[in-house]
Amino acid sequence: MGLVRMAARTAVVAGTATAVSSRVAYRQADKHAEKVAEQQAAAQPVAAAPAAPAAPSVDDQTAQLTNLANLHAQGILSDEEFAAAKAKVLGI
Repeated sequence: MGLVRMAARTAVVAGTATAVSSRVAYRQADKHAEKVAEQQAAAQPVAAAPAAPAAPSVDDQTAQLTNLANLHAQGILSDEEFAAAKAKVLGI
C-alpha cells in the first residue's frame, strides 16, 4: 500500500508542477507580446487622423450638377432623388 501512495503523491506533485510551469510560461509569453506590441507602436510614426476627402473642384461640381439636371429633366430622377444627389455633390 505504501508504494501506491508514494506513486500517487508523485503524480500529484508532478501534475501540479506541470500546471504551474505552464501558467508561468503563458504569463511570460503575454508579457513578451505586450512589450513587442509597445515597441512596435513606439517605432511607428503616429498617423494623423484621416483627412476629410478633398472638396471637388468647382468645374467638377458644375459638371455633376449639369448631369443631374439633365437626368432630372429627362424624368430619370425624381424630385427627391435629384435633391438628394444635388446635396451630396454640394456636400450639404
